[in-house]
Amino acid sequence: MADVTPLEIQQAIRNVPDFPQPGIQFKDITPLLGDARLFAGSIDLLTEGFTPGQVDTVVGIDARGFIFAAAAAYRLRAGFVPVRKKGKLPYLTHEQTYQLEYGTNTIAIHVDAIRPGARVLLMDDLLATGGTAAAAAELVRKLGGQILQIAFLIELSHLQGRARLAGYPIRSIVVY
Repeated sequence: MADVTPLEIQQAIRNVPDFPQPGIQFKDITPLLGDARLFAGSIDLLTEGFTPGQVDTVVGIDARGFIFAAAAAYRLRAGFVPVRKKGKLPYLTHEQTYQLEYGTNTIAIHVDAIRPGARVLLMDDLLATGGTAAAAAELVRKLGGQILQIAFLIELSHLQGRARLAGYPIRSIVVY
């Protein structure tokens, strides 16, 4: 299993103040991604408790969630499904609009991406307010998927994103 600790992962995450706007403390994961041991260990921790055959589909949220979800799908021998921003998928889609702090956003999934009853691991790099993950979970539900867990590399607990995901098992590796 994982030969890294959550503390090692946290130490590899770079804090970038005032990006992309003043007052935001951006969590830069590129140092983690560039370290093969830490990247592999983060996938091990995100998929801990699951073995090949227990998960049918890993759903990754646009865009950094794709990195972790695709690697997790490979590790679990499961399919990978992207949830993208509106207008980025080429086939028929279901869409879900959700509230941002200032305005709304819409994400989409192909209408045939998940078979009814599929066991799904939903994954993203960061849990902040939970809006995007809740919208993605709703898309999975619309397609008949059963969410086994929603997994995040990073959670910003002060933004209380878990509250928007009540009823789903949540895993976060690093919590700020």
